[in-house]
Amino acid sequence: MSAPPRYLAGYPPALVEQVSSLMAQDRLAEVLLRKYPHAHAVRTDRALYDYVLALKNEYLRSAGPLSKVMFDSKLHDIRQALGTHTSISRVQGARLKTKREIRVAAVFREMPEEFLRMIVVHELAHIKEREHDKAFYQLCRHMEPDYHQLEFDLRAYMCHLEATGRALWA
Repeated sequence: MSAPPRYLAGYPPALVEQVSSLMAQDRLAEVLLRKYPHAHAVRTDRALYDYVLALKNEYLRSAGPLSKVMFDSKLHDIRQALGTHTSISRVQGARLKTKREIRVAAVFREMPEEFLRMIVVHELAHIKEREHDKAFYQLCRHMEPDYHQLEFDLRAYMCHLEATGRALWA
């Protein structure tokens, strides 16, 4: 068997084989569209900020404020990431001021709401948990019970996008 697609590295061979088989039959897009038929309506940075803030206020009320939330067209190409969370602390007088920023790859502008929610939940979880450990994934599942399935489906879609260059929800 050849190396798994890079987005599926680390998954069990049986799952990788299922995705590879669907790709070889040119049926992966059909399966994904059946499962996620519609793209979300969050298109602007302001709408994304409001979307992220609503999730943050629901699940992470005690966490500090977000300074900036935006779609980033360079994120996926330069950092090989689909989202980032940064936290910068500065001393201002006698206080320590923290600025938190979430950037989401622009490819999420035209995806199903479930995928957008999954990446936002992932980045919000980094506010509380820095590392990708058990506590981090428990928090992700608390905010989105289907987190692991959505992550897998998103990775399958990224394999499709990389192989064909055809976006499904554009």
